[in-house]
Amino acid sequence: MKRIQKGVSLRTLNSLIGGNGMSNFRIMQAFLKGTSTQSTRPLKEKGGGASGEKKQKSVPWVEKYRPKCMEEVAYQEEVVAVLKKTIEGADLPNLLFYGPPGTGKTSTILAAARELYGPELYRQRVLELNASDERGIQVVREKVKRFAQLTVAGHRTDGKPCPPFKIIILDEADSMTGAAQAALRRTMEKESRTTRFCLICNYVSRIIEPLTSRCSKFRFKPLANQVQEERLLDICAKENLKYSKEAIAALVKVSEGDLRKAITFLQSAARLNTDNDITERDIIEIAGVVPPKMIDNLLKICYKGTFEKLEIAVRNMVDEGYAATQIINQLHEAVIEEELNDKQKSAITEKMAEVDKCLVDGSDEYLQMLSLCSVIMQQASQPN
Repeated sequence: MKRIQKGVSLRTLNSLIGGNGMSNFRIMQAFLKGTSTQSTRPLKEKGGGASGEKKQKSVPWVEKYRPKCMEEVAYQEEVVAVLKKTIEGADLPNLLFYGPPGTGKTSTILAAARELYGPELYRQRVLELNASDERGIQVVREKVKRFAQLTVAGHRTDGKPCPPFKIIILDEADSMTGAAQAALRRTMEKESRTTRFCLICNYVSRIIEPLTSRCSKFRFKPLANQVQEERLLDICAKENLKYSKEAIAALVKVSEGDLRKAITFLQSAARLNTDNDITERDIIEIAGVVPPKMIDNLLKICYKGTFEKLEIAVRNMVDEGYAATQIINQLHEAVIEEELNDKQKSAITEKMAEVDKCLVDGSDEYLQMLSLCSVIMQQASQPN
């Protein structure tokens, strides 16, 4: 018998079967059906096995433990209290959140928007733009203006009242160009009936005065050490991590009030030590912090050593890959605690500022660090 393919027509099939009529046709039809079932069965089993094993998506802990509601926002009681009152009245002004990074500015407005609109209307009513990426006047004219002009529609399925406006979140608004900020002024006024704006920035001085006067300003404070420690311990308990108290204390210290940085360092340390305890040394290595012993040794050479020893010590620190800005920050903390008079500390701190500016401008790290340490040596040699 000739090989029969799926694409044959009924007339061709009858001619192949011959004169035995419909009985042979039914046999052949059953044969074709059986082969097609056999050929597709392994594929079905294979597909079923793949779908059965649902792998949990790996999410960065910063997003995994981001506050989902206003009550979960840490250490910003005044801001949360005012926002809750405005949300209850469904009358939200234009907002300006400013403060250091990692203090909960973006998380707070996202949590407030979720409480206002619920999960169904959230995507329709909220436009989030990172102004450091999209900061030109064209973005304000196209994306922002187009979204602001859309009419508000839809109701919450849970029956709760829904405000008659949308929210546009401009994150890192201090990176927007002056022209874009100027163009935003008219849009904020013209679309005030249907749209509210929330500007988020680190430096409020970089926002033009006409914009700040149109917004209610909220300052976000750096998180207190105890608040950070509580959050980190809570994450450690949920992730079943082994850690030492010194490691948590080191995390709080190196993050400098930035909870996002602390959580990121904690996740990196957890991936580095899957079986062993997370130690203080692990945190210092991950954070890129210069070991305190190395800073103490450098200061000791500045006070009592020779210039040749100082040159070697600075060269070693730069060659080991430590950032010069990090060395300056730690030297500043150490010098402030030293037993030097105010005049000596002032001269050293002024030199640190000059070196920091030169490093930003692209100067050589080794020469700048040697220059700074030379001034420390010079000031330490003078009588108190």
